[in-house]
Amino acid sequence: MKILFMGTPDFAAHILEKLIQSGHEMIGVVTQPDKEKGRGKNVSFPAVKELALQYNLTLYQPVKVREESFLDIVREMAPEVIVVAAFGQLLPKALLDIPPYGCINVHASLLPKYRGAAPIQYSIIEGEKETGVTIMYMDTKIDTGDMILQAKTAIDDNETGGSLYDKLSVLGADLLIEALEGLKNQTAVRIPQDDSEATYVKILDKDMGIINFDVPAVKLERLIRGLNPWPSAYTYLDGKTLKLWQASVESEDTFTNRDNSNQQIYRLAQPGEIIEIRKDSFAVKTSVGVLVVKELQLEGKKRMSADAFLRGYTITVGTKLGILKSNE
Repeated sequence: MKILFMGTPDFAAHILEKLIQSGHEMIGVVTQPDKEKGRGKNVSFPAVKELALQYNLTLYQPVKVREESFLDIVREMAPEVIVVAAFGQLLPKALLDIPPYGCINVHASLLPKYRGAAPIQYSIIEGEKETGVTIMYMDTKIDTGDMILQAKTAIDDNETGGSLYDKLSVLGADLLIEALEGLKNQTAVRIPQDDSEATYVKILDKDMGIINFDVPAVKLERLIRGLNPWPSAYTYLDGKTLKLWQASVESEDTFTNRDNSNQQIYRLAQPGEIIEIRKDSFAVKTSVGVLVVKELQLEGKKRMSADAFLRGYTITVGTKLGILKSNE
């Protein structure tokens, strides 16, 4: 089939590479414009652009795909189908109507649950036991089109946003090839979504990562995993940003069933206070249960194990996390 591909990050790049290897005719690739990155304002290419250049594919980077000049380009290319994966712009009806087989999207959740910009991260944050990929027809709304195929996968207990992102890109690429065969053979079905079961999730931002220790430890541990590697979950230690990369959860019984001194420390502590320092970790009280920090990154330092951190930085029982910098 003659395919026009639209996508931007690593997730989309893996799917594009699978398409290239599948033998379909790639007539063009569309991705978001380059961005300036870092203090030096160096130009950063989207992952999809880098792959397209590697394979010498025709590349387009329109600021807005709804512009008539870009729509004319697509009409002239005459794709049979447009494949979209994590592109980053809403497609107008004028674009959706161009390919005879329609526009199909590789969406990283089991629709209709987790429509929106960050389904991978929210599936971890919300404590789901499984997730998956949906291949769907696109319409003018966000992730509301009819479904073609779905595939499920388990969410491991130690799953991070990054590891699940990689897992679903592989699953999505394989499922897409199957869906394209269905389109080509005219055996693809249209399965309407049940809008009453839909959940919308907002785009991720850095403020989402602020840790509130008045929340149960089990939810904080999921937040840490879900926002790893970006935007990351963080708190403050001695006025400096402290990112938490890995943690575990322990019951308050771990402390209240010990000797009197441990019980007293736990009972008098407020959420956010360090209640125990161990050789390779430290424990923080939350509203329910205890968060045991195992990997972290203090502002200005490299990411490291709690063991390495404790060898070079002195903290004590009773230290309160979550105190902002003096100028904030």
